Amino acid sequence: MHKRQKTSSLLNFKLEDFKSRLRRLYMLRGYPMPSESQRAAGMHLVNTFEERFDDLDGYSEEHALVKLLASSMSNSVVSLASFERNVRRFTCTGTIFRHMPYEMTILTSASLVRCLGDEAKFVNKLKIKVCLPNGKLAVGKLWKYDCNYNIAIVKTKSFLEFHGAHIHGVQFNSELFQTNLVAIGRCYESGQLMASSGMLLHKNSILDCQELMVATCKITKAGIGGPLIDSSGNFVGMNFYSKDETPFLPVSILLKCFKHFEISGRVVKPSLGLRVGSLGAQKLSICEEIHRSFPHAHGIYVEMVLDGSPAALSGIKGGDLISTLDGVALSNAQEVLYIL
Repeated sequence: MHKRQKTSSLLNFKLEDFKSRLRRLYMLRGYPMPSESQRAAGMHLVNTFEERFDDLDGYSEEHALVKLLASSMSNSVVSLASFERNVRRFTCTGTIFRHMPYEMTILTSASLVRCLGDEAKFVNKLKIKVCLPNGKLAVGKLWKYDCNYNIAIVKTKSFLEFHGAHIHGVQFNSELFQTNLVAIGRCYESGQLMASSGMLLHKNSILDCQELMVATCKITKAGIGGPLIDSSGNFVGMNFYSKDETPFLPVSILLKCFKHFEISGRVVKPSLGLRVGSLGAQKLSICEEIHRSFPHAHGIYVEMVLDGSPAALSGIKGGDLISTLDGVALSNAQEVLYIL
């Protein structure tokens, strides 16, 4: 038996035809077409929604555990895309958190429906497609969204083979700061599952939302809206994108938002006029000063108070340390915001 020889084909392409196809591909994905000068300078698109993330090429025990944890969540992780006419506007990851006989409810980022260039506005009549874990597409419908927390709830037809993630309250105690976390995402076009591991940080996010916490997992934009889980598979929060770390909205705030959506149809966020942070996130000089006055201090640090605000009228000042609230011992800023 002779092996069949591979033969080469002579293909004749016209440059204009190639440019036309490339331009169409860019436009349908919602990307700008690079100019001649940009291409000549070697410039190319970065941070696209097709860029994968994972750090699981090794065969260590840690990588094996991360793969196992991500796989255990896979039937609850979808990807979504929004379209205006036939042009794609945004893609991201979502988590099925409620599975009913007639519909599935998906948690994701409100960036899916925000206006490009004006994030305070939302686009009406967008078409939403949901890429299911088996690669099939389903039509999604926007149910609720909140621009302050940048979350959206999308509903779609129910499928028996998938299930909702078990989302419940998780204590952000010292044990959670010592365990591995896993950020999970799913590519829209390929449907591939992605995962990245990291640790929880005593750090405030650079994004404009003080309820956000930060993990060292590194994801791409494709992972926006995806779940963050701990080493026991518990849902810890929903991920956003930053270059060197992963800001996430903790599950306690998400559960509060769900409750508000169901009761009043919107999220009610009190304006207290203060900014707080975890004590461990402060500069060493601040920690030293507090330790001199309160050697066994714990709680959250008041970083700033606005004049005339409810916090100021209550006697709270910048530099104060709040150790308990309504009898609950505090360890991070998110606990305060959840209770209030």
